[in-house]
Amino acid sequence: MEEIQLYGYQAEVVRPALDGRNIIIWLPTGGGKTRAAVYVAKRHLESKREAKVAVLVNKVHLVDQHFSKEFHPFLGSQYKVVPISGESAEKDFFSVVVKSSDVIICTAQILENALKSTEEEKHVKLTDFTLLIIDECHHTQKETVYNKIMGSYVEQKLTGEMNLPQVLGLTASLGTGGAKTFDGAKKHILQVCANLDASAIMSSEEHAVELQQRVPRPIKKYDIVQERLKDPFGDHVKFMMQTIHEFMDLEDVFNDFGTQEYEASVVLLEKKGVERRNRQLAQCALHLRQYNNALLINDTVRMVDALNVLDDFYSDEKIKRIGLDATDWFLFGLFEENRTELKALAGMAQHENPKLAQLESTFLQQFDSQANSRGILFTKTRVSARCLYDWILANRALQDTSIKAAILTGAGNQISHMTQNEQKQTIRRFREGHLNLLISTSVAEEGLDIPECNLVVRYGLLTNEIAMQQASGRARAQGSVYSVVALETGREIKREKTNEYLEELTQRAIHEVQQMNPRDFQRQIIEIQEETMIMKRMAGLKMRQKQNRYDPASVTLSCRTCYAEVAHGNDIQLVDDAHYVNVNPTFKKYYRAGGQIHLEKSFKDWNPGRKISCAACGVEWGMEIIYKNVTLPNLAIKNFALVTKEGTRPVKKWKDIPFPIEEFSYTDYCLAHFPDL
Repeated sequence: MEEIQLYGYQAEVVRPALDGRNIIIWLPTGGGKTRAAVYVAKRHLESKREAKVAVLVNKVHLVDQHFSKEFHPFLGSQYKVVPISGESAEKDFFSVVVKSSDVIICTAQILENALKSTEEEKHVKLTDFTLLIIDECHHTQKETVYNKIMGSYVEQKLTGEMNLPQVLGLTASLGTGGAKTFDGAKKHILQVCANLDASAIMSSEEHAVELQQRVPRPIKKYDIVQERLKDPFGDHVKFMMQTIHEFMDLEDVFNDFGTQEYEASVVLLEKKGVERRNRQLAQCALHLRQYNNALLINDTVRMVDALNVLDDFYSDEKIKRIGLDATDWFLFGLFEENRTELKALAGMAQHENPKLAQLESTFLQQFDSQANSRGILFTKTRVSARCLYDWILANRALQDTSIKAAILTGAGNQISHMTQNEQKQTIRRFREGHLNLLISTSVAEEGLDIPECNLVVRYGLLTNEIAMQQASGRARAQGSVYSVVALETGREIKREKTNEYLEELTQRAIHEVQQMNPRDFQRQIIEIQEETMIMKRMAGLKMRQKQNRYDPASVTLSCRTCYAEVAHGNDIQLVDDAHYVNVNPTFKKYYRAGGQIHLEKSFKDWNPGRKISCAACGVEWGMEIIYKNVTLPNLAIKNFALVTKEGTRPVKKWKDIPFPIEEFSYTDYCLAHFPDL
């Protein structure tokens, strides 16, 4: 087992934790917070009988990173250290693994699932652990998984539980929680401390000079881009959007095309159309959102990328949609009539996006001058990440610099998501130097530890001060560059400047909290915890009242696109607290089953079946699940509208529905539907 050597500033910030106190370690990215946590864990395991440590992370790829680079090298020869993520079989018998291990490294969601589980082989209690290490602990707020876990912790503490684990939070950026004033920022810092039950925020004072020398900040530069002189492609898309507006014959529709504000307005317009059961309004709004998305892509990457997004949308719609009406024919016809013109305009290189020329210059400057450069390009969406990757592959100048790029986006079950294994392999190849450029969404902002990374580019991003600090912290090497590529007149520059102010405001607020009298600090923390617990209970009461507003049998589910009424609320049952299935056998006549769904993950009690879509209009509704050899239609509520005595309305998530849902009983279902058993 390797010996753990701490720098002076690390030894300084861990002192209260070695005495068993709950604290937050606040050190800049690259300052070795995780190494300090390993040291605390080692001392804890050595000094406490039956010690058991849980290390919680909020991103899947950090499970492997913390295991392989930190906890296992220093603790693995003497203690049993186990990493568990969503693709690990161990999650299905989490309780058994916890009992036989000394250190568990897992995503917070896995622990939360285990705390809620009623299955003996999965269920654990917080009191089964003696130390909780929470990485990126600034996320312990609002409705995050971290805060659900710590909300339970604080409630148990306030009701007298004495055997709760010690808590060690790690962060580089507590942020202001959206506050723009000093008092608001201080209030946010105290709230996070209360959520984590922290007795102190520890940063380096005695060894501040050493910390600055060990963790140099990257050189920040603004790569300013002039406005595009002419944008005939974008202008033509706007002309098509105006044509749709005229078809809708609405006077008061917001028409600032190509903005996030316009997107928000058409989302509300589609919702209004569903509530009024007005297909023309709802369908036009959906198509306007696609055109607006194309304008946003045109503003971010190439014109051809924007056209490809529209092509993909209309090709997909043509394949799956049936039962078209006059509105559908108008919308499909509009695109077909204008596609040739759009393609011609997208090929006019003289009108290409000037941001790309600046991005090319930034890359050439860095990768030409330093042969071993490694960089991360941050962009907003998976689509823009894919488009930027395609642009790099097609760019001869960038290929001549031997840029070896790959995409890194969030893990999930959708086609556009990466699998956890793909994430892991991409990060490994970047770390080993087989890749030298990652094109990433926010998944790489936090925790990714690549000391050789010397370039970070934020491209067309509007984020908060925490995301700015976290992204900047990925540039670890000496002489690193942090570049913001943005239009001279764009909002990105203003937001970046605002974030710099908020970063300074956060520091002032933290220092103020650190200077508080310990007794006053503790009194305020308890007051905040008690108030938060009452607010949580009140919110739970309100939610239960909302969920019992209607008798399930009185609520009708209609297709969100064609308004065909296809089910009632009492047809829906909940399987394993995750799948909302329709158990009424007559539901089969309302849907069509399509292609088989393939997921990288495997699940204990179920497998994916086929896609299901509306038999009347072809819009996708969800998928079949094969649960213990029984096929059940699993529905996504966002694809339906609820019809009650008060009218029609869509809902985004099942948790928002205003009626109770019965738990699925496998035995009862089988006896009712298979009489020969």
